[in-house]
Amino acid sequence: MEENIKIEIKDFSFLYHKKQVIHNLNLKIHKNEITSFFGPANGGVTTLLRSLNRLFELNHDTHTKGDILIDGKSIFDPDSSVTELRRKVGMVFEIPAPLPISIFDNVAYGPRLKKKKSKSEINDVVEQALKQAALWDDVKDRLKAPAMSLSGGQQQRLCIARVLALQPEVIMLDRACSGLDPISTAKIEESLFQLKEEFTIVIAPHNVQQAIRISDRAAFMLMGHLIEAGTSDEVFGSPKDQRTNDYITGRFG
Repeated sequence: MEENIKIEIKDFSFLYHKKQVIHNLNLKIHKNEITSFFGPANGGVTTLLRSLNRLFELNHDTHTKGDILIDGKSIFDPDSSVTELRRKVGMVFEIPAPLPISIFDNVAYGPRLKKKKSKSEINDVVEQALKQAALWDDVKDRLKAPAMSLSGGQQQRLCIARVLALQPEVIMLDRACSGLDPISTAKIEESLFQLKEEFTIVIAPHNVQQAIRISDRAAFMLMGHLIEAGTSDEVFGSPKDQRTNDYITGRFG
């Protein structure tokens, strides 16, 4: 695998209840970049993200073909741990879902389960994750407060911090800003620019404008097919496929 490639998707197809949702997809995702997968509803984007850490296995009657490699190793290798894969490839979902416990305990929950850490080590992990998620300054004086007392945007950043506390290598966000106001969205986007220096980020943006703002690379999906992929400038500035151009200019979708 090329040195700067984190994930390689090879001839990947996904079937759900015998219906093919993704068709023979091939794509390489680069390290330390933000890659956006975008397209209209039922395009296969969410299914693809859930495939990258095998979350699709939580549903019954699914079937895959092809392969997905992370750092050159198949995620479907019989020797690979699904639990470790989901730690390595963390997911932030569309609707913030903090646990009904304190802000601190939300972030500390995963590291406490993972392995024994001292109280000071847990404190350091929580502080670092909250800083990376651009939430520390908002909550450092009320870490014992219920997570549900946070605003929607703060709850979403808390969910990002919860993923970061597990020290992942890849962060996936599935329309994580779709329910947020512009100020909260801007804060999350700003934190993503910082995070890509350390992590590989894969995002299903909540609209084309967000994809244009934050993407290093982008991939347009339509009805389970990868229509076009390339750098952000290529895909949004001079798309090769008319369907891509029609979608990003609002002619459909």
